[in-house]
Amino acid sequence: MRIMNKNRLEAFSDGVIAIIITIMVLEIKMPNDTSLDSIKSVLPSLGSYLLSFVFIAIYWGNHHHLLHTLQKVNGKVLWANLHLLFWLSLIPVGTAWMANTNYDSVAVAIYGALLVACGMAYSILGSIIGKTAKESELTKAFEKMRVKGMLSSILYISSIPLAFVNPYISCAIFASVGLMWVIPNKDVERILGEE
Repeated sequence: MRIMNKNRLEAFSDGVIAIIITIMVLEIKMPNDTSLDSIKSVLPSLGSYLLSFVFIAIYWGNHHHLLHTLQKVNGKVLWANLHLLFWLSLIPVGTAWMANTNYDSVAVAIYGALLVACGMAYSILGSIIGKTAKESELTKAFEKMRVKGMLSSILYISSIPLAFVNPYISCAIFASVGLMWVIPNKDVERILGEE
């Protein structure tokens, strides 16, 4: 049996992520006129899109870096990658639902649950790849990122019940976690720059 090339896995994942972003942007309905009220009506869609775009972009970048540690693609890696892509593909649904309900508590809680599922799926993929990867500076740098991943999970989980207190608290948590991950890991960047 022939082993799949990791470039093929990365290309497929990149394509799925590009489609996810495209679906999200197509959900934004433009106003019929230029009045302030019409423009205000689009703000929930734009806000949800921006938040979700940042999350998808972060996953895309970290996924790309993670695949640099991959030695070979086996069945476990394939299925763990598809598991991650499954949860990421539901982000446009959560994004549209939050926007269409004007950040209703249930929609925001479901969005938080989706983010928990995406984080868990990424952790599973990272763990499986970590078991097949040779120990290197890059794998050690990913180990250091686990603390940030755990903190993200705790914040996402707390956002679910907090959505019923005030959905905007949960949205602030989402934004905080996004900001935490937007700043690239200096060790990973340095190591990849040297390769």
